[in-house]
Amino acid sequence: MQLAQALIERYVDRYPGEAARSLIDLAIQEAVKLVAAMPLKAQLLSLENMSPPDASRMLVNLPAETAAHLLEYAPPYMAVEWLFATGAEQRHMLLQGMSAGHSSDLEKLLNLPDDAAGRLMDREVTVLQIDMTVFQALERLREARSESLRSLYVVDRSGELRGVVHVQDLALVPRDEKLSNILCPEVPSVGIESEQAQLVALLERHRTDSLPVLSAGNKLVGVVRHDQLFEAIEDVATADLQTMVGVRADESALTPPLEAVRGRLPWLHVNLATAFVASGVVALFEDLIAQFTALAILLPIVAGQSGNAGSQALAVTIRGLALGEVGVRQWSRVLGKEVGVGILNGVALAVTCGLGVYLWSGSMGLGMVIALAMVVSMVVAGVFGAVVPIVMQRLGQDPAVASSIILTTGTDVAGFLAFLGLALAFSSLL
Repeated sequence: MQLAQALIERYVDRYPGEAARSLIDLAIQEAVKLVAAMPLKAQLLSLENMSPPDASRMLVNLPAETAAHLLEYAPPYMAVEWLFATGAEQRHMLLQGMSAGHSSDLEKLLNLPDDAAGRLMDREVTVLQIDMTVFQALERLREARSESLRSLYVVDRSGELRGVVHVQDLALVPRDEKLSNILCPEVPSVGIESEQAQLVALLERHRTDSLPVLSAGNKLVGVVRHDQLFEAIEDVATADLQTMVGVRADESALTPPLEAVRGRLPWLHVNLATAFVASGVVALFEDLIAQFTALAILLPIVAGQSGNAGSQALAVTIRGLALGEVGVRQWSRVLGKEVGVGILNGVALAVTCGLGVYLWSGSMGLGMVIALAMVVSMVVAGVFGAVVPIVMQRLGQDPAVASSIILTTGTDVAGFLAFLGLALAFSSLL
């Protein structure tokens, strides 16, 4: 039995991801029995490599004392994720099983906004006092025994952040040098309730490996490490993908249906209203379509191509705004570029599409009309893709918020008008 347990511990230590997946595949009672028999380090590794719902399911089935130890020794941001994935009653029971200090800290984090920096910070921080010497600082590092420390934060006796010292700096100066003489006083920092978008912006601007989290009195209360910074980048990026199509940024794959509906339904109504606008444009040419039924068959081609082209321009523009590559002042350059791209793509597609329609219908006029419409709609799509996010940013709004809904309406209306308007103008050739 001891050999089997030792093998399990070694497996978890070397392959924590595989071990976590194996535990999830087992019956819950069997998995709980294995986890409960592991040492604390192996338990943490196993749960850290599970999704929050799977980890929380494991927690609520473990003995109360084991679950309490895991929550107390896990990084606070991870413990918060696990607790949030449990029901309110189970969460209360887990917190009750912990020591008063730990449960109080976690309850404070649980009450923060979902995207607050406090949710991601590590409270276990190796801090240095400003009156320390380099020798004393190195001794403190040896005591900490952490291999991941790169930036060391220096505080005064009151706990107020005074600057940062990098590990390599300690190796390059005399041992009796005071930290106050070598620290860098300019430290990018965030507040406990700072949004993840602010963390991402600071990371892009300063390329730092961690960000200190400060209380209202400039007191150092924690640090957001590089792992959590990159997690924040992922969250912000995926949130943009959702808001572009009218889904709330905080909706997850496991959000309750009614809550998801509350976030999505308003934008679906907006989309429905804009669809009626596009349909109204088509209705203006009802007699023409009745006379030339081929137009109805070809309408989706123009609308689909312009929609795809607009989405490409939109994605590139939003990314440029997010990364700071372009700003509102560069709108003319962005617009000029997308118009040029639209013309070139439009001409290339016009040749292919026009030829295909001619071979299909035998009508030179119909091929010419759809070719011209393709050029016009591609240019308009590029304009919408460039202008919509820039205008939204200029108005102080998130450029990603439902941009695709606005874009779809614009490109559909423009594509229908271009195709059916040209067909009306050249109806004698159809």
